[in-house]
Amino acid sequence: MFEEAAETAAMIRRRAGIAPKVALVLGSGLGAVAEAVEEPLKLSYQDVPGFPRPSVAGHGGSLILGHIAGRPVAVLQGRAHYYESGRADGMNLALATLKELGCARLILTNAAGSLRADVGPGRLMLIRDHINFAGVSPLFGLAGNERFVDLVDAYDPAARAAIAEIAGRLDLPLAEGVYVWFCGPHFETPAEIHAAQVLGGDAVGMSTVPEVIVARLLGLKVSALSMITNLAAGMSAEPLSHDQTMRHATAAAADMTRLLTAYLEELADD
Repeated sequence: MFEEAAETAAMIRRRAGIAPKVALVLGSGLGAVAEAVEEPLKLSYQDVPGFPRPSVAGHGGSLILGHIAGRPVAVLQGRAHYYESGRADGMNLALATLKELGCARLILTNAAGSLRADVGPGRLMLIRDHINFAGVSPLFGLAGNERFVDLVDAYDPAARAAIAEIAGRLDLPLAEGVYVWFCGPHFETPAEIHAAQVLGGDAVGMSTVPEVIVARLLGLKVSALSMITNLAAGMSAEPLSHDQTMRHATAAAADMTRLLTAYLEELADD
């Protein structure tokens, strides 16, 4: 499965000279995390077979290899979204390549709208579970029994506990909740947001869930964090826009960088 990943990983390995243990996927406005990489080697997605070609502002389109807090990492600055192609498998080969490189853990970040009035723009939310409102899978078309992936505890409970504890020590307010994936690129209607709230959602967004599913297929341990950039449709008088997303994501990026750096510094080898 994903045979092309081995060849791509070999090409990256020849150029990088390090074996990353943790992969991070950065959402909109999170360039500050990429800047935290020490002695970075930056590869354009254009030069890495199987990696996406992002078309969204705030997604840089680069693979950055180096160290954060002394830990070897691979940072994906940009991701593929379902709404860009109508396919949910746009990150499959990239994540398989990271597994081939040696990554055992995946940390996903995104910009999201809050479904809770008490968790407003600028806050961070630790994802404990998700609802796939889009109803599609990155595993469509795969053969074999491996495609029937168990998603109980898809978001590693031990990692969630560690991140929450670190946030408390750093005095960083950290909510925790369920992320609801809509396909986009349009924002949701107030009626859809109400439905998501009734179903138990806490945040809404247009990414992340396909990557979680593929990562669990690959056996990676997964953590995910949302930067809350707005209250969802019908909860605020402010019009929704991607500019609003970028503005609030940039404001929360410093907190996200502090939290992730501290977590990586204390993370034990898998």
